Amino acid sequence: MSRFLVVLLIFFNVFPIFGLDLPVSKIPDDSLLRIKLKDSWLTETPARALAKQPVIEYLPSGERVQIRTVESREEFMVLFSRELMRGRIAVDDNPEIPRRATGQFPGWAQGSWMITRKKSTGEGTLIRIFLRSDQYTYIQFRPFNSEKCQMDAVVYGGYIVNSMPIAVPFERLYSMQLNDILKLTGNKFPVKYFEPEPVYYRDSRKLVANVRGSLKGLRFADDGAIDENGNYVFIDNLQRQTSVSAGLNCSGFTKWLIDGILRPVTGTRLSITPLKAPFGERGSSFTERWEQSRDPYFGLDWIRNLASEANGILRSNSYRKLDEFEVRSDNFSLVMVNENRTFVTLSYPGFLREAGYGIEGLYPLLYTLAIDDPFKFYLAAVNTEIGAPVTQTNLRGAPRLRQYFHVAALVPYFDEYGVFRIVVFESAAETSFNGFRGRYPGHYINLVQIPTVSTFDP
Repeated sequence: MSRFLVVLLIFFNVFPIFGLDLPVSKIPDDSLLRIKLKDSWLTETPARALAKQPVIEYLPSGERVQIRTVESREEFMVLFSRELMRGRIAVDDNPEIPRRATGQFPGWAQGSWMITRKKSTGEGTLIRIFLRSDQYTYIQFRPFNSEKCQMDAVVYGGYIVNSMPIAVPFERLYSMQLNDILKLTGNKFPVKYFEPEPVYYRDSRKLVANVRGSLKGLRFADDGAIDENGNYVFIDNLQRQTSVSAGLNCSGFTKWLIDGILRPVTGTRLSITPLKAPFGERGSSFTERWEQSRDPYFGLDWIRNLASEANGILRSNSYRKLDEFEVRSDNFSLVMVNENRTFVTLSYPGFLREAGYGIEGLYPLLYTLAIDDPFKFYLAAVNTEIGAPVTQTNLRGAPRLRQYFHVAALVPYFDEYGVFRIVVFESAAETSFNGFRGRYPGHYINLVQIPTVSTFDP
């Protein structure tokens, strides 16, 4: 992706994100407007197009569209920017708020359409259409030959559709209706990722609120957890902590979280010792000798045991098996990452045994998981290779082993305005997802699913 698009994304960020969107098939059509303005904006010479002042037009639906340009050194964009709408579903005792116009035209409101053109020739190089009021979810089209173009569908940097051939010339898209374009994909376009249902995430929103309300008074303590009797102890030896400094580490905190979900059902907390037991396939004959001294799989075993308990109790015993709750499938093989203020697209291998998923794809992974299964949240085990091998100058070196050194809870959901959120709970606190992801560049994340419930009593 060009530096120009990076600058544009930064420009978009000045606006808030909100709005209950319509199903894709119900987005008001703007093709007649694009036909009307094609000669004066879309195929006009670059100099004349760039000299135009922004204008506002009306669609037959009454919706307003602002047409404007944004330029860089070598390219410029023509934006058909829809007016941002705001609304909210009913939440508990609060009634719904009907959709209404906000007077803002950010460029990514649902239905917005833009084309990138070369300043030297006026040639169109990219068309992007926003199917949701979310700057990180869109479809885009690129020229291929005189008879075809190619389509991508991108959600939070993950390409859920990549270079799909579309049997129309690129310039034909200037005047085509959106629904007619999507019909050309047959059943290959996964429209569900652009039509989330906020009502499905009621329990997720309640869980987040309940956990937030219970964080006060918690503190971090190395190796700390609460045992089945409600005592603060050390995970390693189960000895009692002193009351003055009692607290939870990352592992103890995820146990506290799962205890809060299960205790309303079972009336008890989980025992610590079984959570440390090896669970499922991991390691090799080489890593066995380091189990005692380095405990490389502690975090992985911990979240797997917690997930097994949670799924067994909240679903059925048949869901205690690893292949029932470990996340191993994904829907994209390319991700977009920001390298020195330029977005580049990299291949993404997906799930890797003994590692999980590269953290660079965690955002689109959680987005697609939230759509695929809105009634789950996730425990994550962060891992990377640690250790320096023995060399002639480093006789005390240790072999590099993949170690699972940190765990956290990740709750992806859509709020009452239809906005995608990811809440991170870790080490007795709530932290930001961007901070969590940015803390571990180049690391991997293993994920297990936990059923979402609205009751919480730790």
